[in-house]
Order: sequence, then C-alpha cells, then structure tokens
Amino acid sequence: MTEEDAAKVRPSLLARLVDLRPGEGPALAWSWAYLFAILASYYVLRPIRDQMGIAGGLENLPWLFLATLIGMLALNLPFAWLVRSLPRARFIPLTYRFFAGNILLFAAAIYLSDQESLIWVGRVFFVWLSIFNLFVVSIFWATIVDVFSTSQGKRLFGFIAAGATLGAISGSAVTATLASHVPTWVLLIAAAGLLEVAVFAMRGLARLSERLHEVPTGRADETIGGSALAGIKRTFASPYLLNIALFLLLFSVTSTFLYFEQAGIAKRSFPDRAAQTAFFASVDLAVNLLTLGIQLFLTGRITRAIGVGPTLALLPAASVLGFAALAVSPSLVAIVGFQVLRRAGNFAIARPVREVLFTVVPREDRYKAKAFIDTVAYRTGDQIGAWSYAGIGALGLAGSWAAIVAVPLSIAWLANALWLGRTQRRREAELSAGTTASSRAAPGAP
Repeated sequence: MTEEDAAKVRPSLLARLVDLRPGEGPALAWSWAYLFAILASYYVLRPIRDQMGIAGGLENLPWLFLATLIGMLALNLPFAWLVRSLPRARFIPLTYRFFAGNILLFAAAIYLSDQESLIWVGRVFFVWLSIFNLFVVSIFWATIVDVFSTSQGKRLFGFIAAGATLGAISGSAVTATLASHVPTWVLLIAAAGLLEVAVFAMRGLARLSERLHEVPTGRADETIGGSALAGIKRTFASPYLLNIALFLLLFSVTSTFLYFEQAGIAKRSFPDRAAQTAFFASVDLAVNLLTLGIQLFLTGRITRAIGVGPTLALLPAASVLGFAALAVSPSLVAIVGFQVLRRAGNFAIARPVREVLFTVVPREDRYKAKAFIDTVAYRTGDQIGAWSYAGIGALGLAGSWAAIVAVPLSIAWLANALWLGRTQRRREAELSAGTTASSRAAPGAP
C-alpha cells in the first residue's frame, strides 16, 4: 500500500470512532499523548498510595482526607497567582515540573526510610498524591477546554479521554506486574519521567490552539490576568459554577463511601502488602479496560444523541440503583462490581461531558474557578464522605447504612445534572448568537 492509499484509509478508520473534522487530527494526537503521560504517571503511583494509606490504619484515613483538603486550599492560591502572572506556555510546565520534583523527593525518602518511618512517609505520600492527581488532571482539561470549542468538545472530549484510559491501563499494568519485583522508589522515578513527556506534548498541542477556534480565545503566550482570588470569588458568585461544584461534591461524597468499603475489604482479604497493591492495581485495570471501550465507541455518540444534561445524569441515575442494591445485599462481589461500573461511568462519560460545561465560561474561569472546583470542591466532598462514614461506624451501624444515605444524595445529584445540562445549552445558544452578531457587525461583513 502506498502512502497516499494509507492516508485515505486512516481517516475512514478513525471516522468510525469519532466525528473528526479537517485540521483536528494533530491536535487530537497531541491531546492523547498529553493525557496518556499524565494518567500513566498517576496510575503507577495510585496503587502505591492506596497500599500506604491502609498500612497507616483505616482509622487514620479521615485525617488524611482532612490534610488533603487543607493542602488543596494552600496550593490553590499560588497556582492562581501563576495563572494570573504567567502565560499558559509557562505556568503549566512549571506546575508539572514542581510535582515531578516532589516525586523524586518521595523516591529518595522511601529508599532511605526504615519500616517505622516508612509509615509516616506513606501518610504524607497519600495526602500529596491526592492533591497531585486532581491538580495535574484539572490543568490538562483546562488546557483542552481552552483549545477546543463547545461543539468540538461534544464530539471529541470522550475520545480524548480514551488517552487517559490507555495511560491508566499502562500505569496499572506496570505496577501490578512489577510491584512484587521492583523497589517502590524505582516506580516513582519512572512516574516523574512521564510528567516531562506530558510537558512536551502540551507544548505540541499549544502550537495548534489558534487553528482550532473560529474565534480565538487566547494565545499560549498571553497572560490571563485577574485576581489570584478570582477562582474562589467567581465560583460562589455564579449559580452555574456553584452547581458544577455541587455536581463534583456529590460525586465525591458517594465515591468516598465506596472507597472506604473497598479499603476495608482489601485489608481483611489480603494481609500481604504486595498483594494489596496488586489487588488495587487489578481493580484499576478492570475499570480502565471497561472505560476504554465506552470512550472509543459510545461517549461521543451518546452525547450527540441525547445532549449534555441527560448524559451527565446517567452516572447519578446508575448510582441510585447501585447504592439501593448495596443497601439490600452488601457483598464483596457487589461492592467491587459497582465500584468498577461506577468509576468506568465517571471516566468514560461523566468526566469528559462535565468538561463541556466549562466551554461556555470566560477564559479566566477555565483555569482559576475550574482549578478551585476540581480540587477544593472535590476534596470537600471527600471530607464529608469520610467523616460521615466514620460517624456511621461510630454509631455502630452496618456498612449498608452508608449505601442507604447515598441513595437520596444520588437523587439530588441527578436533579443537579439535569439543571446543569439545561443551563449549558442556554449559555451555548447565547454565545453562538453573540458570535454571529459580532461577525455581522464587523467592518466589511455582508
């Protein structure tokens, strides 16, 4: 086959998976590489974090979640200052390299620690990775929202998210395979190297950003400006942004209930630390294999067919049914099965579609308010979930009570998702009308 023949075949094959328009292919490839590197790095580290968290005692997890929230609040202000003061092409690499340096410090600490001090290193690492995960992924999606338009987001965000899944599968597989054979600090060094790959891919994507928007939203070498506190202020001043925060908070609360159940089961079922790490990695692998299939074949089609609101509502609707089933018959198989299906639904459908919500907000909100919502709102949900779960246990109630509490929370979450979908559709129409009016008013316009 000649190169010309191959070029004709490739678009048709890709068109079976995603509605790709002329000029979008290179940006899609860079987006995949960018997100692949981030998630591969995180999923190399995640099973290590989970094992270290339960090694420090399940009773300490609520305190670790509290420390994570405090860390999120502390890191939001310097990040907002970077967004205000530096162009995108500078503040994003600086942020990723800051986290990569942290990973190398943890690798050294793990290498030098004895068994007793390793418990404390593990607790700090648990908190740090919970912060790292949300920040690096939030920055990626802020960049994507800044580069692609709303209509492109509906078509492409689900497919772009498949890059995350491939990275997560790769990272999980590496850790599941090597955790019993390779020192932990070696895995951490590999994770740090992947962040540098992410920086390289981000720069490739940034070079294409101006070609993708009919009306450019801002160049990579332009500063966004504004106040360092704008993310917090604008979130609480906007019902739309506040409801996005509520969507994430309700997801986080209910996810924390499931996380604690899974952590307890793992500790009871797998007394060996390496076996615990391999178990967490295997669950991650199952989630990501299911997620990949949905992202490649279903997410874009579902969003275009039923719209943003109903698509967002799928995960809370499934959660109502799942928690109701757990309340009636809690078991190891049910909890793990529900966890896999729920996390796959989040990564494959809810997460990429939720990012479409940010395509209809000002550019400053895409970085500052989004970072605040993705980190502080999410970890506030962790806190509510963690302490609520601890409170249920302190009252001597069985784990099924957490599922009972989660049912009405999921119903409220469902209503919130439908409201967000209606509001996003209205904002998109207003933006489209404004763009058309501006185009007609421009000098020389017909």
